[in-house]
Amino acid sequence: MQTLLRTPLFDRHVALGARMVPFAGWEMPVQYEGVIPEHMAVRTDCGVFDVSHMGELEVEGPRAQELLQLLLSNDLERLGDGQAQYTLLTNESGGIIDDLIVYRLSPFRFLLIVNAANRDGDFEWLREHEIAGSDVRDVSDEYALLAVQGPRALERLGVPEAPAFSFAESEIDGIACMINRTGYTGEQGVELMAPAEDAPELWDRVVARGAKPAGLGARDTLRLEVCYPLHGNDIGPETDAISAGLGWVCALGKDFTGVEDLRRIKAEGPQRRLVAFVMQERAIPRQGMPIEGGGEVTSGTHSPMLDRGIGMGYVPAELAEPDTDLTIDVRGKPRRAQVVKKPIYKREEGPSGGD
Repeated sequence: MQTLLRTPLFDRHVALGARMVPFAGWEMPVQYEGVIPEHMAVRTDCGVFDVSHMGELEVEGPRAQELLQLLLSNDLERLGDGQAQYTLLTNESGGIIDDLIVYRLSPFRFLLIVNAANRDGDFEWLREHEIAGSDVRDVSDEYALLAVQGPRALERLGVPEAPAFSFAESEIDGIACMINRTGYTGEQGVELMAPAEDAPELWDRVVARGAKPAGLGARDTLRLEVCYPLHGNDIGPETDAISAGLGWVCALGKDFTGVEDLRRIKAEGPQRRLVAFVMQERAIPRQGMPIEGGGEVTSGTHSPMLDRGIGMGYVPAELAEPDTDLTIDVRGKPRRAQVVKKPIYKREEGPSGGD
C-alpha cells in the first residue's frame, strides 16, 4: 500500500480537527467545520486552502521559452516578467496532459505550477522534450502554496490590488513569499508561494488575519459553480481543448504538440462539447452518470449558492446550446436538467439557470 505524502501543514490541519482523506497520493483536508460554511466564507469573506500538494517545475536557460512554446498551447510571447498565463500541456493528438499556470520569472526562467496527480508525468514529458539550452527541474518539495480567496482576501492580507495573472515577490507579516494573483474559486484572491519551512508560520499569520481554513470539498464546489475544469474529471489526455471549451488558451497560429488536430477539430466543429447544467429537479449529479442522447456527467455537486444540483458534462454538439433540456440518469431515475451559459454562478449577475 502506497504511503500518502503530507504537506508541511499537515500538523496544522490535524490540530484544527480537519477530516483528512487521500487525494492524488497526498493526505489532505477535505473539510474542517463543513463544506457549506467553508464555501460561504470564500464567497462572502475570505478562506484559505492548503494547495501545497501542487507541483512546481522550473524551466531555465537561454532556450527555455523556445521549449515551452513548442509544448504549451498558449502564446508565451504575450508574457512579460511578473506575468502568468493559464495554458495546456498537450499530447500528439491534442489531448490535455495537464492544465497549468506558467509564470515568467525572467526572459530565461519560467515556473510551472501543475496538478498534483500529474507532477511526475509532466516533469518526465518536459524532460523527454528538452532541447539544448533548456533545463527542467522539479522544485516542488522546496515550496508550499496557500490559496487565500474571497472578496475580502486582499483586505485581510493587507496587500494592494494588482492585475489578474500577475505576481510579485513580497511578504506577509515579515514572511517572504511570491504573491500570485491567481486562484480556483472565481473570487478575488491570491496564491502565496513560500519556502516549505516557512509554511506553518505563514498559515498561522493568514488564519490570524481572519481567513477561514477551507478544504478540498469547498474547493470543488467553488470551482464547479464557476465552471473551472478539473483535470481527471472534465479534461484529460483523451479530451481535446476545443471540445472542452478551452480553445481560448490555444494559440492555433503557432506550432505546438497536437496543434494540427486542434486546428482540424476547430475547423470541422467538435462532435461533443463540455457544457454546464443546472438540475431542474431535486437531485445531485455525480461523475459518470449518463446523459440521455449519448452524454456523460464529468463533475457534479450540490451548489451552496443555488441550493440545487449543478454539474458539467460532455454532450453531443447539438445538445450544447444554453437552455437545452437534458435528462440525466441519477441512480437509475431520470432527472431533468438544463444547459446554462458558463459560469453557473456569477456574482455581479447572480446565478444562471434559476427559477
